[in-house]
Amino acid sequence: MTTQDSWTTDGAGVPVASDEHSMTQGTGGGTLLHDHYLVEKMAQFNRERVPERVVHAKGGGAFGTFEVTGDVSRYTRAALFQPGTSTRMLARFSTVAGEQGTPDTWRDPRGFALKFYTSEGNYDLVGNNTPVFFVKDAMKFQDFIRSQKRLPDSGLRDNDMQWDFWTLSPESAHQVVVLMGDRGVPRTWRHMNGYGSHTFQWVNAEGEACWVKYHVKTDQGSEFLEQDEADRIAGASPDHHRQDLFAAIREGDFPSWTLHVQIIPTADAETYPTNIFDVTKTVSQKDYPLVEVGRMTLDTNPDNFHAQVEQAAFDVSSMVPGVGPSPDKMLMGRIFSYADAHRYRIGTNYAHLPVNAPVAPLGTYAKEGSMAYRWNPPGQPVYQPSSYGGPVADPRRAAEAPGWVAGGRTARTPYVEHAADDDWSQAGALVREVMDDDARARLVTNVSGHLLNGVSEPVLERAFAYWRSIDAETGRRVEAAVREQKPSSAPTTSASPTAPGDEAAER
Repeated sequence: MTTQDSWTTDGAGVPVASDEHSMTQGTGGGTLLHDHYLVEKMAQFNRERVPERVVHAKGGGAFGTFEVTGDVSRYTRAALFQPGTSTRMLARFSTVAGEQGTPDTWRDPRGFALKFYTSEGNYDLVGNNTPVFFVKDAMKFQDFIRSQKRLPDSGLRDNDMQWDFWTLSPESAHQVVVLMGDRGVPRTWRHMNGYGSHTFQWVNAEGEACWVKYHVKTDQGSEFLEQDEADRIAGASPDHHRQDLFAAIREGDFPSWTLHVQIIPTADAETYPTNIFDVTKTVSQKDYPLVEVGRMTLDTNPDNFHAQVEQAAFDVSSMVPGVGPSPDKMLMGRIFSYADAHRYRIGTNYAHLPVNAPVAPLGTYAKEGSMAYRWNPPGQPVYQPSSYGGPVADPRRAAEAPGWVAGGRTARTPYVEHAADDDWSQAGALVREVMDDDARARLVTNVSGHLLNGVSEPVLERAFAYWRSIDAETGRRVEAAVREQKPSSAPTTSASPTAPGDEAAER
């Protein structure tokens, strides 16, 4: 016998008469507008996709556990990093520039976003699979992303736009070398590293601070796809990375990564050869070796991709006690931008959704707005200061966060340059000192192939100079490879000077 538990209902839980037939005026008449279940089904279908992310639209993820294996308690009081602690978490991996339907194996940086459901609130570490980025100031971020998107007339992506922006922004050189090298197309998400990229502040129980950089190293080994194989997979299996992660976890092959940090004493930031807050630069592991923190293992696939991955909201601003920001201009822009994007894309109460909700007790006075389904006790005022109780701010939080010294009159200025702060040295060191001959050959092939795809002559000439500035020999080989297949390219009359080599930075 059919029970009510098996009946189809509308959104209010009321059983419906049919899942197949609309209500009509007789058997052959028009459909009636007051068939509320039909209207509900159509309206819900029209709205069942939230707007895709402006960047990092295509991705996938899984849940897992982070377990502390080292002891960094003398550097941070953050509960999730204390010895013996185990924390449930969510990881989302993504491409940056492409839309929802783009292939996973296009050449692009990969997002590497981690949400830790800690006893002190959610901690979101939102990084990439590269330790650096293309620009160093949030003022340029929107322009950079638009240069990687689509033309307004044809709706097509355009390599000329990309190289136009890159060659007019030499700070991009370090990241462009990474993108055009082997790490531009990881074999799978399981076979790529992750990085916080920015410099962050850690504070210990005594209120002492240091600067840190996060490195999340894959335990599966770092592997990549060559361009021909990536192109083949893009056509045959556009969801290759998403399929790989889901299948591996389903089959019990749980991927893991080991989290390390570089610990940089606060005073060293003033005298280090590069500005450690400039996200286009790395800090050498020879100067500040990696310190192991713990291991994250992904062991649970989502039950519902939309609810648990598509609606997952990673807030760069979500930092637990013991972790703080730094005077990194890109980081400070992201602290505002991410939460603002979630309010637009998902709604002002996006943190109410189960995947985004903290497991720690809440004491917020935020209220109402669209889709609010959580509220404070009915007799408790929703303001402070109040004579009637309710949560209050903890003044110890202000005392424990030392911040940083930033004196002087407000101004729109670039970073203060240190002795080794140029745009080319670290990019050149990556080519000359880290890549082997085969990797350099693949780099030349990748770059020249990209330049041959619609890049105009004026931009092409700047691109040749750009690569000669990174590394003279690589620039010469790129130019020769392009001219061999595009004879109309006019020879350049002078070469841009190559920046002096620098010691290989952390990769």
